[in-house]
Amino acid sequence: MFETLTKGFRAARQSLQGLQELTEENIAAALRDVRVSLLEADVEFGVTKAFLERVRSSVLGEVVKTKVDHKGRKQKVTAEEHFIKACHDELTALMGPVDTSLRFSSYGITKIMMVGLQGSGKTTSAAKLALYLQKQYQKKPMLVAADVYRPAAIQQLKVLGQQLDIPVYAEEGGSSPPDICERSLAFARANKRDLVIFDTAGRLAIDETLMGELESIKRKTVPDDIYLVVDAMIGQDAVNTAREFNDRIDLHGIVLTKMDGDARGGAALSIKQITGKPIKFIGMGEGLGQLEEFRPEGLASRILGFGDIVGLMKDFEGIVDEEKAEEEARKLLEGRFTFIDFLEQIRSIKKMGSLRDLLDKMPFFPDGLPEGVTVDDRELVKVEAIIQSMTPLERTRPSVFNTPTRIRRVARGSGRSEREVQELLSKFRTMQRMMEQIGGSPGFWGNLPGVKQLRQMQSMQGLDMDALFGGAGGALPAPDGGLPRGHRPLRLTAASSKDREKDKNKKKAQRRARKGKRR
Repeated sequence: MFETLTKGFRAARQSLQGLQELTEENIAAALRDVRVSLLEADVEFGVTKAFLERVRSSVLGEVVKTKVDHKGRKQKVTAEEHFIKACHDELTALMGPVDTSLRFSSYGITKIMMVGLQGSGKTTSAAKLALYLQKQYQKKPMLVAADVYRPAAIQQLKVLGQQLDIPVYAEEGGSSPPDICERSLAFARANKRDLVIFDTAGRLAIDETLMGELESIKRKTVPDDIYLVVDAMIGQDAVNTAREFNDRIDLHGIVLTKMDGDARGGAALSIKQITGKPIKFIGMGEGLGQLEEFRPEGLASRILGFGDIVGLMKDFEGIVDEEKAEEEARKLLEGRFTFIDFLEQIRSIKKMGSLRDLLDKMPFFPDGLPEGVTVDDRELVKVEAIIQSMTPLERTRPSVFNTPTRIRRVARGSGRSEREVQELLSKFRTMQRMMEQIGGSPGFWGNLPGVKQLRQMQSMQGLDMDALFGGAGGALPAPDGGLPRGHRPLRLTAASSKDREKDKNKKKAQRRARKGKRR
């Protein structure tokens, strides 16, 4: 979604490549590219002007210093790096400081009121927030259907509650939303619920009737937090909406939705500056688990084209069990990886969100995806269909695909062509052979393209690259700003050559014993 913004910063970075100093002329040229992209992305004009001036002031006249790498060698910081560092710092300051704190009631029930225009994603966001607080804080949430005007709004919330196994309070028969919200608190106490989320009504535009109703709900229930749900795809109007809501009911925070869509990203940069209210959460997909705490430094890094490794690791740790991941790594490196394991990995990837979003969080493509490369989530669905059409024997022993009839049957069962099935088998065999090679040669990883970038990633989030890549160099220290407290880095370790040799000898002995018995 940040293509418009990223394009401008990429152009600015490229215009400064090879330069040893920053001057009035080259800074002006770089800022021109940035200004165009910010305005095209619907960033408010005053915010754009102030941002550019702060970047200009921070880089102009500054002495370009030297930096020291992990081996103690001095390296001069280029003009390009100095400029991008200033942009990152100012983007982070523009959207921050980070404030994802929640006002939990010290006694009784914690009440959260969700407000916003119709179609902003309020109902889905209320369910996502309930699931998030249930998982992260062990709360016992209850959802309240206070939108009695939109057709099927109550039914939608009931369906979401049923999916999450979270109770939904609703009334039929023309009750007013303020009365529904007030009576729901007694129901929550009777059912020992310590968190209530009000899904209030919206309108196509802000009007006096809507605001009067919300003010009445606020007066009768005294919510601990009031969150405005804003559709990031409406661009500059999102900022105007946030300003008006804040003026009337005093917001505590903002939830930006549809951040994985075709939004140009301007709302994320402007909304905090204009309203003074923090962005608490961002919705990055349709899945009920796809609600993220807002991290301005991570979003700034993605806008600049450098990914968000911390965010990616948090997503990964929320989906993958560490012990299971280590076992899968051993299988992969020993050549025991099967289509069953491959299918599980595909399903894990799908849980983490769209492929495009995952690639945006990876730092391998600062200049964008290579030309001709497209990302399509449907490819995962195709591969999953092919694997599911295989028999249990074929999934565990791909080597049995030595006859055209098997390939033909799988193609028909999955609705794919025989050529697509053959391509998947070919790629899978290549991956197996390559990984078996790597497993038998611990130092091999260190020579693969991309390892340099991965080592740079380690400095951001503390991965043990030596455990992963077989000791190709000293371990890098993890500076401040690594994984959040309580998150352990995932460490994958391959079986040692001695262990593999023991396994081989053990298997040989077992085969000899079986032959002896047959004789």
